[in-house]
Amino acid sequence: QEQLVESGGGSVQAGGTLRLSCKFSGRDFDAYTVGWFRQAPGKEREFVAAMRWTGGINFYGDFAKGRFTASRDNPRNMAYLQMNNLEPEDTGVYYCAVPFSFAAGFEAAEDCRVWGQGTQVTVSS
Repeated sequence: QEQLVESGGGSVQAGGTLRLSCKFSGRDFDAYTVGWFRQAPGKEREFVAAMRWTGGINFYGDFAKGRFTASRDNPRNMAYLQMNNLEPEDTGVYYCAVPFSFAAGFEAAEDCRVWGQGTQVTVSS
């Protein structure tokens, strides 16, 4: 069975920093794209970032560019999302996920086949 578990969320003031972690349990983690999503109250789940298994190219939502950085450590089955200069608008539950395939798409929630439980991020003004 495959599982993803997020950690590292919390409460910070505007301008603060958090680093989220995602632990994968299962086989062939190094062959999978890892996606990050978030969901604010009353809103749809939103694409944040993705990193291909090669580690060569990352993709980010517009709001994340220049502030968030995705990385991964394949031998440890870990993925990370570094979030700098956080804003109140970043508040929400953050998830890591594995898409069905990179070629088929990864920026929509329905593109993903396995999800973590989510970790809460709260940013105060």
